[in-house]
Formats: sequence, C-alpha cells, structure tokens
Amino acid sequence: MKHFLAIDLGTSAVKAAIFDERGKRAALDIQEYALLTEGEDLCELPAETYWDKFVVACKKVLADSAVDPKDIAAVGFASQGESFVPVDASGKPLRNTIVWLDNRAHDEAAAIEAKFGRDLVYKTTGQPDVGPIWTACKILWIKTHEPDVFAATAKFCLVEDFLIHRLSGKFVSEFSVYSSSLVLDINTRALWPEMLEFIGVSADHFPELTESGSVVGPITAEAAAATGLSTETLVVTGAYDHAAGSIGAGVTHSGVMSETTGSSMAICAPVDSIAFDPEFRVPVHCHAISGKYFFSPYGETAGMVLKWFRDNLGQSEIAQAEATGGDAFEILSEMAAAVPAGSEGLVMLPFLSGTGAPEFDPNAKGVFFGLALKHTKGHFVRAIMESVAYMIAKNVDVMADLGVKVDEIRSLGGGAKSDLWCQIKADAMGTRVAIVEESEQALKGAAILAGVGAGVFGDLEAASNDMVAIKKRYEPNADNAQIYAAGLATYEALYENLKGLF
Repeated sequence: MKHFLAIDLGTSAVKAAIFDERGKRAALDIQEYALLTEGEDLCELPAETYWDKFVVACKKVLADSAVDPKDIAAVGFASQGESFVPVDASGKPLRNTIVWLDNRAHDEAAAIEAKFGRDLVYKTTGQPDVGPIWTACKILWIKTHEPDVFAATAKFCLVEDFLIHRLSGKFVSEFSVYSSSLVLDINTRALWPEMLEFIGVSADHFPELTESGSVVGPITAEAAAATGLSTETLVVTGAYDHAAGSIGAGVTHSGVMSETTGSSMAICAPVDSIAFDPEFRVPVHCHAISGKYFFSPYGETAGMVLKWFRDNLGQSEIAQAEATGGDAFEILSEMAAAVPAGSEGLVMLPFLSGTGAPEFDPNAKGVFFGLALKHTKGHFVRAIMESVAYMIAKNVDVMADLGVKVDEIRSLGGGAKSDLWCQIKADAMGTRVAIVEESEQALKGAAILAGVGAGVFGDLEAASNDMVAIKKRYEPNADNAQIYAAGLATYEALYENLKGLF
C-alpha cells in the first residue's frame, strides 16, 4: 500500500505525519520552536530551524510507523503564508525568516497603498486591506533597511518554497500560499508586474508558481541522506494551511465550507469564480483546487479568548483539573452547558486584539454586555462561545450577499473538540455543522495533495472520498433560532455603537 508524508509548517511548530491511501494515520510528530520577538513589532526565526525540525520529525514518523521509505509515494505540505526568507542562488538563507506576525513594515504598507490604492490591490490580489504582515511590504522594508541583503538575494522564498527547494533542489511553489503575499495577481494566477516593479524585484526573484498537487521532482540524494527518505519519493506542491485543512475535511465543492476555531478563527468557502466585495469585507484566495478560489474571512481572536478567560479567571478550574487529572476547558464547558442558549442576555465582543473580517478594525476591544446579578461563570464561558459563533455567522451573512450558499459547515481546530461549541455554531447559523474523524486536518489535506500529485488518486474529490470520514453531525435546534437571531443583532449593534469609543 502506498503512503504519503504530510508536513505542516506552522507558526510555532513543524508537524509531520504518515498516512496510507485510505486516510489512516500511521504516525505523527510535532517539533516546536520559539520565535524571536525582541524589539517592537519584530518576529523572526532562523530559516534553518524549519529544516532542522523537519528532519527530526521526519525521522521520528518513519521510525514510529515502521513504513518502508520506498513505500512513501510523495511528500506534501500545508504551510503558513506570508513568512519568507531571502536566499542566495544555492538556497542558503541570507538572514532570518521574517515571520507573518512581524509588523515592522508599516511605512512600506502605507507606501504601497498610496501607490496603488486599496481598490486596485483588492481586485488584483484579493486582500481587502494593505497591512505590514504581507510579504511585499516586508520585501520593500528589506530593500530600504538592509540593502546588502536585498542586493544579494536570488530568491525570496516562503517557508513552503524553502523546504521544497531543500528536498528537491528546485525553486517551485504554488498559487494558494502566494495569495496573501500581495505579489500575486489572483485573476491571472501570475506575479503582478506593477507590484514587482514598485518593490524593486523581478519575477526571477520568486520560485516558479504551479497548481497545488503538482510534482516538483524526486527527493535528492543529499536530502534523502539527511532525512531517511527515499530518492524514489516525489516532492509535491502543497497548499496554504487553511486551504489544506479544508481539503483535509473534505471541503472540495461549493455549498460546504470549513471554519477553524483555534487561537484565531478562519473560514474557507470554495467558490468557482472570483467575486470581490464592494465593501472590502472578504479576502479572496486562489484555492488549492485547480482553477477555483475561496473566500477567507478570519477573526483575530477566537479560542484565544476562552484561553484568556481560563488563564485569568479560571484558576479554581485549573486547580480542580490538576487535582483530578481532568481538563479545565472541559470543566468550564460543563458549566456553560448548564446555561440556557443566549446566556440570558449576556453578549460578548471577542475582540481582544482588534478584529479581522468583516470589520478590519485594529482598535476594536473586547466587551461583555448585559451583565446582571443572575450571571455566573458559566454564563461568561457560554457568552464567549456564542460570540465566536456570531463572528462566524456575520461572515457567512456577508458571503451570502456575494452569492455563497452554505448547506454544511465543517468545524476544525480545537473548537471542534467541544460538542457544546459545535451545537452552538449550528444553532446560531441555522446550518448543519459536521466534524471529521482526523483531528490534524491540514496534515490530511497535505497528504491528499501528495496522493493526487503521485497519481494514486485521479483528483482531489476522489482522494477526499477515499481518505476523509465524517465523525459526527450537529443539526440546528429550531427552538434556539429566535434567541440566537436576537443575540447576533445585539452583537452587531454593540460594535456599531461602540466603535467610536475604541
């Protein structure tokens, strides 16, 4: 039986897993690293860290799975976007990776917006705001502040590109991961010449861009010696992590979307053609599915809000969990489950670090509204869960204005582990919510792309049918529809009435 090595290049860890062609995971390893955040707005990581951690994780899953390296047909990727490293012609890093969280390029972002205007940037790149996290802004920062590095750079590589080159010896990448770089014209699926000219680079400064699931070539002898992999294994282009996670949850066609509730919230809603929101509320990306796109609304803080509550106001639950071997989140969730839908009028705005789509307001703050003597800790926990559901519902309503119809939502991330939270989302949106068997959906998506690239599957939909299984579905409770409609209306009115005070 053929197997696939899947790699998830995350913000704080590299994950590796081996899957067989039926979708069963044979092994998983996670190698964490600490980002360098000294200095205001700075966030970096030595590029070699990605490779070093990948090598450790790769050897670990090979050992744990006992799979013959020659039986691994291909390696595929799920990757963070925006983070990049300048390299020389041999692929050697010339400085640390500038991680997507880095916000140093404020002046450069302002210069790009002044040059092109928000409307043109959105309708070319799909990004409705021009901020310092985007790759083009940071490349311009290097040109201004590190001219020697800029002059010596042969390629600007995103993290996926860096690993693909290290494994295959070729500079190749794919469209989905470049969709948030501001250098890709998503309409033509080609680099944007005017942006390249403005930031002082050429198309030769970037890898060759292809569709996700494309074969780059076999693993080199040097990479095989370092990792324990076989030179018969193919390197295949992967996908932006949210797109990969969506594929790993079986979201391959319109009518079904995924939402990921981790520290933040991210939606992936496939669409067959580009549509731009005249109100600049919805990011648009090239999909890992050839020729398709996806709307990608996101929220800055989601599960992070519940973690903040636990860490700062849940000390007794933490102590109880430590004493009993339980989980503080489960204890808090049980308290929330005892509270009626709508939290008896307690509504939260979960904006602890500003807000993403659809408001894009970096000044927004968190709010609890409607507090009364009857409210308990369980009410606060449920209100937090409901606030994330409202955030998702508001974005689904915005996408509906653009013609997106959603019949089912696949819930991913840590939030999908909570039956209560999944049911709240189904009730608040009036839409069926489903969770899948595999908890590492981005890795599953990377494995699916690897399988398609290796020719084991004819296409992504066939691979998804073979490798993805639904674990549980949550049907909306009609009795709660009116309660949550009122809650969403209060949520929206709160932001509109308070935004001038933030």
